[in-house]
Amino acid sequence: MKLPIVCIIGRPNVGKSSLFNRILGRRAAVVSDRDGVTRDRHYQNAIYKGHEFTVVDTGGFLPDDSIDVLADSVRAQIFNAVNEADLVLFMVDIRVGITKLDQQFARLIRKLDKKVILVANKSELQGDRQESYEFLKLGFGQPRTIPSVP
Repeated sequence: MKLPIVCIIGRPNVGKSSLFNRILGRRAAVVSDRDGVTRDRHYQNAIYKGHEFTVVDTGGFLPDDSIDVLADSVRAQIFNAVNEADLVLFMVDIRVGITKLDQQFARLIRKLDKKVILVANKSELQGDRQESYEFLKLGFGQPRTIPSVP
């Protein structure tokens, strides 16, 4: 039986690998403050709240206008993962707010016929839920707010 696939996407350093590890309940992905640590897709089977699925960690989305071969490769890896996914978790950083890169990526993702849940990471403070309404502009509904993982 093929497990459903849940893909975690977003720009660099929004906490994708941390969420990946949190879902797994163990450290399977490298977490760093440096951009570009995750480049390829990373697959693991998970059981979370009684649901079994395959979770995919992806590299950070870089602008379309980067002419860097590595950026092209990372973008290709992300879109391959999204295309095979049954559910996409689009992560944003609530502390930073919406960036041009978030907007560019959101436009590309909305063109695909995928179920997307917007996840606003780093939401420890009381006012963060209020701040999350800004992300409605991305077109994926009300974001789910989560605190960052230590």
